[in-house]
Amino acid sequence: MRMIKIRKAVSLPFILLLMVLLTGCGDSGNMPYEPDTPPPPDHDGVFVSDHGTMEFNGDGQTVKVDFDDELTELLGFTEGSFEGTYVFLSGDLPPGGSVDVRYDVAHELELRSENERIVVRVGIAAEDGSTATVGTNMVTSERIPMLFKIDGKSVTIMFTKKSDG
Repeated sequence: MRMIKIRKAVSLPFILLLMVLLTGCGDSGNMPYEPDTPPPPDHDGVFVSDHGTMEFNGDGQTVKVDFDDELTELLGFTEGSFEGTYVFLSGDLPPGGSVDVRYDVAHELELRSENERIVVRVGIAAEDGSTATVGTNMVTSERIPMLFKIDGKSVTIMFTKKSDG
């Protein structure tokens, strides 16, 4: 009988401690990095590459795209020109997946037309295509680097802001 009381006395605090450790003290989700600096201004203007253009109006939501056939196929779109929306994403973070983030810390760019939605990685491939750099400051107010894997090599299609004039 005494042994049962000792087990109950030891197991109750252990169970309570285990419950506290498992539940935590608030949200335990894996959230993306956010610098403690003001967010950069929304993209505004025309960004060009060898494979097309993206035109942003500064509202942080709307984009006009005009991609050539090669980029359209790489992205998996059925149409190469459309007016749609965009959002920069954190990448796949457990447990919740991708979340909207400011572009200077983005790992992905989501483009949406009326009928389609695609997500493309952002980053810069090494010259030989063996590696790529992703993370903070890959996307800037002056560039948007789309990152692809083609024939086992990393390839960047760089969109740069067209200067006014």
